[in-house]
Amino acid sequence: MDLAIVVAVVVVALAFDYTNGFHDAANAIATSISTRALTPRIALGMAAVMNFVGAFLGQEIANTVGSVIDPGAGNHGLVIVLSGLVGAITWNLITWYFGLPSSSSHALIGGLVGAALAAGASVEWSTILDKVVIPMIASPLVGFAAAFALMTALMWIFRGVNAHRANRGFRVAQTVSAAAMALGHGLQDAQKTMGVIFLALLTGGYAAADDGLPLWVILAAATAISAGTWAGGWRIMRTLGRKIIDLDPARGFAAETVAASVLYTAAYALQAPISTTHTITSAVMGAGATKRFSAVRWGVARSIVTAWVLTFPAAGLVAAGMYAVLRVVFRLP
Repeated sequence: MDLAIVVAVVVVALAFDYTNGFHDAANAIATSISTRALTPRIALGMAAVMNFVGAFLGQEIANTVGSVIDPGAGNHGLVIVLSGLVGAITWNLITWYFGLPSSSSHALIGGLVGAALAAGASVEWSTILDKVVIPMIASPLVGFAAAFALMTALMWIFRGVNAHRANRGFRVAQTVSAAAMALGHGLQDAQKTMGVIFLALLTGGYAAADDGLPLWVILAAATAISAGTWAGGWRIMRTLGRKIIDLDPARGFAAETVAASVLYTAAYALQAPISTTHTITSAVMGAGATKRFSAVRWGVARSIVTAWVLTFPAAGLVAAGMYAVLRVVFRLP
């Protein structure tokens, strides 16, 4: 039974990774498509490849995600992890359906915490505060301010350049910035699934705490998120690329460059699993606000922020309900 549940957790974790890919495909490429720097299929292909590569660039985020809860050993612990994954997938699908760019990362962590609380398992609140909550608040603020500052600087530097010529140059530059953003997404989000799979292996007794991530875990997570990215998340793409603000190539470049920089800093310097969605969305708003603050469609932005706030508790509630169901199914004490 232990092995069967471990296999089930791995399969569901990879399913989450796939939904993460198509849910967050817009993060890297929506701005490039909306400014016509890249065609949709070329952009998706590039994002899929860079997501795959990014998954191999570190294990810091995986270690953090794997340590947010201590589910205990055996079937009971595995059911907690499985319930958390189902909660995250459910919230991903709901927000994808409504075209809201919510955070897959916070859905995953919220799901794990919700299931752990329902089961009476240990939650590492210090890790949640230091590695999740503080970066969750700080990263959008930094993304907005830095993108506003960078775009202001670009407007001053290129103030005397012909607009058509400048846009052509920034479309080329967006190819690089979109690739950097997709690489950062793979670095951040593929590792989150790796961390959950390793947590399941540890809980089931198939790995030791001081073991490194097995190669098959890294390869499976990288493949799943790349396949999901290739499938594309067109509903969210329209929200990020057009509904928040009509971006030009320079503002798209500024938003992607800042967002990618924040992702790399969080991964390597802080080991914090921040939301790629929050980061790029806030950067898009910051770059767009340099036109004028009224150019940003703040009503759409308000709906997005509402989804951000709801993500953690909503995924946690679904996971807690799923734990109650699975506890009966597996006849747990």
